[in-house]
Amino acid sequence: MGSATAGIVFIASLLLALAAVHVPLGDYMYRVYSSPRHLRVERALYKVMGVDPEGEQTWGVHARSVLAFSLVSVLVLYGLQRLQGLLPYDLGFGGVRDQVAWNTAVSFVTNTNWQAYSGESTMGYLTQMAGLAVQNFVSAAVGMSVAVALVRGFARTRTGELGNFWVDLTRGALRVLLPIAVVGAVALLAGGVAQNFADTHSVTTIAGQRQAIPGGPVASQEAIKELGTNGGGFYNANSAHPYENPAAWTNWIEIFLLLLVASALPRTFGRLVGQKRQGYAIAAVMAVLATIAVCATTAAQVVHHGTVPQAAGAAAEGTETRFGIAGSAVFAAATTLTSTGAVDSAHDSYTSLGGGMLLVNMMLGEVAPGGVGSGLYGMLVLAVIAVFVAGLMVGRTPEYLGKRIGAREIKFASLYFLVTPALVLVGAGVATAFPGPRASMLNSGPHGFSEVLYAFTSAAGNNGSAFAGLSAATWFYDVALGLVMLLGRFLPIVLVLALAGSLARQTPVPASAGTLPTHRPQFVGLVVGVAVVLVALTFFPALALGPLAEGIH
Repeated sequence: MGSATAGIVFIASLLLALAAVHVPLGDYMYRVYSSPRHLRVERALYKVMGVDPEGEQTWGVHARSVLAFSLVSVLVLYGLQRLQGLLPYDLGFGGVRDQVAWNTAVSFVTNTNWQAYSGESTMGYLTQMAGLAVQNFVSAAVGMSVAVALVRGFARTRTGELGNFWVDLTRGALRVLLPIAVVGAVALLAGGVAQNFADTHSVTTIAGQRQAIPGGPVASQEAIKELGTNGGGFYNANSAHPYENPAAWTNWIEIFLLLLVASALPRTFGRLVGQKRQGYAIAAVMAVLATIAVCATTAAQVVHHGTVPQAAGAAAEGTETRFGIAGSAVFAAATTLTSTGAVDSAHDSYTSLGGGMLLVNMMLGEVAPGGVGSGLYGMLVLAVIAVFVAGLMVGRTPEYLGKRIGAREIKFASLYFLVTPALVLVGAGVATAFPGPRASMLNSGPHGFSEVLYAFTSAAGNNGSAFAGLSAATWFYDVALGLVMLLGRFLPIVLVLALAGSLARQTPVPASAGTLPTHRPQFVGLVVGVAVVLVALTFFPALALGPLAEGIH
């Protein structure tokens, strides 16, 4: 089978598998978040936490619960890293340095999983399991709880209550993520992914040097890092490491896992609001954006103007040979479209336009299908902006799902959209304006700027992937990117919950002849157009200084 045919089969089988599980998984998550029944283990957890599972929360209480839980999570994970040398299975690494521990704690709690360290030479097995893997579950469940709260804002009327954060958090982790992660871990284990508590063993490299390689509980962490769109690798090479991703078919499984929950959530949205076709419309927007991104990224790697890439048949630098161009490009597009951040190839070595497309994926807000939970609420905010624009064009008050989009609602939606660009552009500007941060740029010119722009885009969008040419393990980048990750995660969450609260208090507006149908192809096209235009207006100057300048050079 030729490489082109193999690539088509790879992508087609992935799409068919996602389509097959869209309805059953989406319906299952609908039942999880709408069921009045609590499992016995859940009741036990509520009792320990002192939570009344029958109590509902307003948007303000919901937001404070998210922030309090995340603050405690940061402190616990920071302490676990600092005390690592006193704990079992530390592998002799000792405590993690303070600035790295801060950056890592913030990174995993915000579902970013940016790694300013090499996992196999920094983190012991217990820290990986009890710290990082646990956050992979709960940070993803936080995103799902916020998405469900926003959907309830559309579905409910004349109330300030959006459900219970602690109930949604627990159900998302135990009923959705845990069972799928177990199945995924078993599949990866069968494919050769490491899962043990063995000590490191020494091997001789091709260059004749000795290298210590740890084993570890890799498969269990690999499954949830993809499923929860987290992305942090057990090893520094992430999903390009053979212990994390041994073969082409395990690469397929990992891409499937990172797309799975986010692509099914639109179905859950449609069921919760009582209009399945609204879920199909949101899924269609995601599919259009994802198709464009995957095709553009793959084309940039296969069809390139360089003499060497043309002679080789594609731009293969940085591509993992076990997976080929298609397997690497699809993984790269999927991981930047979903805020996962895992990598199976070197993004810094992609063609200028290929790397630029990965940047655009993150600048779109990672909504196609986006992170677990964050992709859905990001897309719904874009839908709100789209109906507001449509309302202005026809001269009537915009409505979405029977709710008026007035001044209050559009302010929340606009501020949500502006958070990420502000963090990215200010952060990249500061990093390139001062000599200290500039010293971390191993490349000059447009590519060096692209590396800095990528780092702040990845942090603000809670993605976590990186262009490897930037030496970001410095005091400035550890602190600055940590702050950007915090603001990029929690400011949008607060704004989404405020929007949900405002919507839930409204009285529904009956549909009329002037109501914009939000389940038809023209609405899908409108939302796609709004997403592309907003990104172009906001980020085009920065892209022109980086990947576009390099690509046309």
